[in-house]
Amino acid sequence: MSDIKLDFTSTYILSAINEERNPEHLWFRDRYFPTGEGDIFTADKVLTEYRVGSRKMAAFVAPRIGSLPVERQGYEVHEYEPAQIGVSRSLSADDLNKRGFGEAIYAQSTPAQRAKRLLMEDLDELDARISRREEWMCVQTMLNNACDMQEYTDNGVQGELKHVQFYGVSSDHTYTIGSNKEWNKQTGNFFGDVAAMAKKLKKRGLPATDLLLGADAAAAIGDIQKVRDLLDKNSGIRVGEKLELVEKFPGITYMGTLNFGGTHLDLYCIDETYEADDGTDTAYFPSKGALVTAPGCGHLMYGQITQIPFRSENFETFAKKRVPKFDVEGNTRKIELAARPLAAPKKYSPWIYAANVVD
Repeated sequence: MSDIKLDFTSTYILSAINEERNPEHLWFRDRYFPTGEGDIFTADKVLTEYRVGSRKMAAFVAPRIGSLPVERQGYEVHEYEPAQIGVSRSLSADDLNKRGFGEAIYAQSTPAQRAKRLLMEDLDELDARISRREEWMCVQTMLNNACDMQEYTDNGVQGELKHVQFYGVSSDHTYTIGSNKEWNKQTGNFFGDVAAMAKKLKKRGLPATDLLLGADAAAAIGDIQKVRDLLDKNSGIRVGEKLELVEKFPGITYMGTLNFGGTHLDLYCIDETYEADDGTDTAYFPSKGALVTAPGCGHLMYGQITQIPFRSENFETFAKKRVPKFDVEGNTRKIELAARPLAAPKKYSPWIYAANVVD
């Protein structure tokens, strides 16, 4: 039986290889914005629809009436064109002649073998970079109920700014801490504020299960004696389950479960970071912020990508989370990876965010 040879220049083969990879685990994207069936569109634009939650009850009726009509709840449908994310890496003859990282000094790897290994490593890194941008989009959408997508025509050269928002004139997704009421002050009201944030969601018929805390906010509430006592008392409740959940997410710490006016919330310290363009270590989530929400409150959708594949003269369209492309420029090979994601809520404002909860 002859060996099967894969064409590593084919977009379809590269897509299949990329889909078999183990993606980077990212907290906001994976927990709050999963991609489900119907979230990958065979179109340049994606449709988002969401409705305001309701807690109305059915009415009692006389037997002769039978039933009373109930108005159909309206919902909003919006059409957006996601900005494209694209990254690439070149592979020259010099790269193929160099000993690779972790490769034995006297390894007998041929240039062709090195090319395949470097291709896989490049796909890993390019995918990780796109994943971090997706994580950033998810966080921005939760903080602002909107997201700005700044396109670039070249390194450092800005193009069109695409703005997407999931509200009309104003958004009801924020909660304001009163003056001199920060949680690290004696006059602060940590339990009352969080209970009020959760109540805003529950009044709209939406779940509230998670309290996300920036690094400074988490440290501040850890200094509150009542919080420490309750966390110690509740330390045996689902701790193993929660620790297993967060262990694959760097920068996420499970703090425990607390009761806020009848609403039990799991507390998570968010210290997840990325490297900004200027090289600084930057937090995804504001260190002084707090947010109440629930898993699966949003979804990450993808628009299609149209490109001319290698050795083809015609445009082809691909509806996938990631679309790779192999190309040759002179004596240099290049691998590209593109995506067109959009983070959106499933219901109207399924999160409540409070900025500067500590001073």
